[in-house]
Amino acid sequence: MRRSPLLSSTGCAAGGRRLNRVDQEDRIALFLDYENLALGARDNRGGMAFDFRPIADALAERGRVVVRRAYADWSYFDEDRRMLTRSHVELIEIPQRMGASRKNAADIKMAVDAIELAFERDYISIFVICSGDSDFTPLVHKLRELNKRVIGVGVEGSTSALLPPACDEFLYYDRLEGVDIPPTRARRGRPVRQPGPDLRPPEPEREQEPEEERQPTGEEPGRDVDALAVLVAQTVAGLQGSASGEVTASRLKRTLLRKDATFSESDYGFRTFGELLRHLAAHNVIELAEGPAKGDPEVSLPEHGDREVAFGLLRGVVAELGSGGNPVALSGLKNQLRRARPDFSEKKLGYRSFLQFCKAAATAGAVDLRWSPEADDYLLTAQG
Repeated sequence: MRRSPLLSSTGCAAGGRRLNRVDQEDRIALFLDYENLALGARDNRGGMAFDFRPIADALAERGRVVVRRAYADWSYFDEDRRMLTRSHVELIEIPQRMGASRKNAADIKMAVDAIELAFERDYISIFVICSGDSDFTPLVHKLRELNKRVIGVGVEGSTSALLPPACDEFLYYDRLEGVDIPPTRARRGRPVRQPGPDLRPPEPEREQEPEEERQPTGEEPGRDVDALAVLVAQTVAGLQGSASGEVTASRLKRTLLRKDATFSESDYGFRTFGELLRHLAAHNVIELAEGPAKGDPEVSLPEHGDREVAFGLLRGVVAELGSGGNPVALSGLKNQLRRARPDFSEKKLGYRSFLQFCKAAATAGAVDLRWSPEADDYLLTAQG
């Protein structure tokens, strides 16, 4: 039978649109050093059973996973083997050997397969290395040299400090959405109650219990939004000063990941990067404007507002300290500004140092700044 030209052309057009849509997505190859990951989760997280689903969900947000391989001696992981099979992970068997030789065999096999795939499958743009072992650092460097983006995944307590900086992005398994960590810290507090029945021990325990309760809720030290504001402001300032073109949200996120591959807005309590930017814009740390693409706003530092107020504060403090037009030394001046305004921070305004802030104030005409060989310091005088 002859096909209708209309049906034929429509089908091709629809198929073409599907192909184009697929071609725009990143293809991901996933490699799991399963023994490192599963045992790391169990040993460092109170016997927590490893679950592959949170990793699969995190990668689904980044592209299409077209290769899934896990390497281990599967006789040790019966239940895990079933779980991975249901998630369509190809299980690579590493025959049992003694000690480090078995571990090295898994590492070498995984590295060889990853490099082979990098050469044979040009369409794979992202390689995910699930391991905290620093032995995979040369593999990461080679994949990036081959123009592949590399995402690492590891358990926080068992990940080498050398591996995350080598990756384009590093995800801590413990922090992924859907990972339930058992409350191990609550268990540590209980043995303290057993040493003695005296009346004195319960009193320090009562003092410690509120602290114990605060810690499990626990990532508060990592959620320092003020430190985050400083990081974002400095990064935006650096991008504006060193590169041409506007600074978009996507470009800013890529730069933050290059500075710290473990960066994630969720660690600060935000669901999306856009939500984080809107929070900082509401606090006048940055300004957002319509960008070149929908959903990718332009990010800049406020040209007015806080900067002008800070320059005025500097001019006022210098004028007060140097009454009669006397110059004021840069050393110790920042402390004087903080006495007048305790929340002052040049870094929140995008300046890397107090001297850089003073130079900007001098450029704006708020103060005069010059180096004095006699004083061996910069001297400032108020202008206007």
